[in-house]
Amino acid sequence: MIFSATDHAHMAHALQLAERGAYTCKPNPMVGCVLAHGEQVIGEGFHVRAGGPHAEAHALRAAGAAARGATAYITLEPCAHHGRTPPCADALVAAGVTRVVAACRDPFAQVNGEGFRKLAAAGVSVESGLMEAAGRELNRGFFSRLERGRPWIRIKLAMSLDGRTALASGESKWITSEAARADVQRWRARSSALLTASGTVLADDPQLTARLPAGEDWVAPLRVVLDSRGRLTAKERIFDTAAPTLAVHAVDMVPGYGDDIDAIAVPREHGRLDLPAMLSQLAERGVNELQVEAGATLCGALLKAGLMDELLLFVAPVLLGERGRPLFAGLDVSSMVDRLGLRLLDSRAIGPDLRLLLRP
Repeated sequence: MIFSATDHAHMAHALQLAERGAYTCKPNPMVGCVLAHGEQVIGEGFHVRAGGPHAEAHALRAAGAAARGATAYITLEPCAHHGRTPPCADALVAAGVTRVVAACRDPFAQVNGEGFRKLAAAGVSVESGLMEAAGRELNRGFFSRLERGRPWIRIKLAMSLDGRTALASGESKWITSEAARADVQRWRARSSALLTASGTVLADDPQLTARLPAGEDWVAPLRVVLDSRGRLTAKERIFDTAAPTLAVHAVDMVPGYGDDIDAIAVPREHGRLDLPAMLSQLAERGVNELQVEAGATLCGALLKAGLMDELLLFVAPVLLGERGRPLFAGLDVSSMVDRLGLRLLDSRAIGPDLRLLLRP
């Protein structure tokens, strides 16, 4: 389809609106909507929180009667089913919208083309695919969960200039600056869940919560801890009431933290917890983006299994020496042709540190 410059401008604005729900709308996708007559915007909105009005409902309420004859620019196909809110496709038809331009089709089984079909059957002109790549990128976790059956996996690591994440003793507080640690909180807040392992919990006793400035709103990510050897007692800070926690243990063991702890069991694979099985269960719980904050063993296992979708790497201007711990354990690269290439998506200074966003 051929879209005009005006179409592109309105969809770009809708994508910006959608991103405003990054911290609050999970497990639902981020969605933005702009209603316009030509270049004139008459209503706009975004999906704020799961269970609340969708982006289209906010935009239609703002436009009122002016919505008749308008074009709706929506970052994701309008829903066609009754969930916690009524179908947006029906609302657009009832309001008299005559054209709908969407960035992406919704892969959710109860929508997946049905929203478009409802609109077309009512005589609404439907066009899809405008800025689709940007729309999919915005909701990469949502698309990953529904299309691949697992969350989008982001590994967060901090290292020194000589590539070390900690001293030989395991001490790592703090490699990076306060500014970098504050930036991490925002990445945590947009994540559906934060994953770590029992070794990190026993060594550092992290609370593993997202902490944003007072007045900002976010939905606390689920804390997930792998406990393959049953070493945790539920007295660690990760089990406090600051955020929900899920423990993952092997099917062949009985954990010692009792029935009060939310836990799932997964099989072992080569003596370790079956990571794909664990990720599948997280997807069933609505986890879109999973941020991994763990040591070299778990990070290396995810990387070797081809399960790392992106690497969020903070580089501090310090040196920790050759005895320091590496980013990833278990990587055996004996030839330059076997090296793992990464694509740099973003590079920026965060205080005195450098933040890199990379993908395989």
